[in-house]
Amino acid sequence: MTFKDKIRSDKFIVTSEIGPPKGIDVKELIEDAVLVKGKVDALNVTDLQSAAMRLGSLAVSYLLKKEGIEPIYQLTCRDRNRLALQSDALSAAVLGIENILVLTGDHPSRGDHPEAKAVYDLDSVQLIGALKGLQSGKDMAGKELKGAPKFCVGAVVNPGADPLEPELIKFEKKIKAGAEFFQTQGVYDVKTFAKFMEQVKGSDTCIIAGIIVLKSANMARYMNKNVAGIFVPDDLIKEIEGAADTKAKAMEIAARTIKELKGLAHGVHIMSIGWHKLVPRILDAAGL
Repeated sequence: MTFKDKIRSDKFIVTSEIGPPKGIDVKELIEDAVLVKGKVDALNVTDLQSAAMRLGSLAVSYLLKKEGIEPIYQLTCRDRNRLALQSDALSAAVLGIENILVLTGDHPSRGDHPEAKAVYDLDSVQLIGALKGLQSGKDMAGKELKGAPKFCVGAVVNPGADPLEPELIKFEKKIKAGAEFFQTQGVYDVKTFAKFMEQVKGSDTCIIAGIIVLKSANMARYMNKNVAGIFVPDDLIKEIEGAADTKAKAMEIAARTIKELKGLAHGVHIMSIGWHKLVPRILDAAGL
């Protein structure tokens, strides 16, 4: 069963993600990916996350495919114009990569090459529409393709956005453009997520809740201050701050949140932020 089949079923979806290295040594990356083989339904490959120069998402997605792991190829609008975006999507299809997660991408000023020029020729809604067009056999200029690809296109949504209304409007636009599944920003406040799910009730799509492993109290405070739409409640901050074993507490919080999200979300997306080896243990603790 493919990832596309799974998101259309009643299965509780589990995805995680992995970041390509800054260089060409992929040994540790493959080792970390194999740890979750058979435990997750698909594995996201980040595309120059935080606008930092790294090995490309497409190459790593192909390596995962060869290992028998279904990749989700992240494709950002930041670095490519519409020519390159469409070309890279077609390249992915030729390599057998069908799952694409569309992202706007952090501005280069936030990354390790702040002098780099941002492109943003297309926004995320336009790129989703372009991928839908490629599947119909035509490019954005209306030119016929010699062989049309098949994709499973995903997008992102922020259930903690304040105000929420603009996020809901964009969410609907992404669905109309062709998004088939959504992965969310990190969820720590399950009550807020439940309110979001009530707002989007009736939308025919798969919503996979983000779980960012909470590595420290300082990380929580930083996200509360600097990351839009993320709110780590004070009781969680106190809980991890007072823990004798931070990793054990981080796993406990992640597993507990996953259990609370069952019945609300259609699945979970675990972002381990470098702690890849903890993912199988979190899944076990959550009963997955």
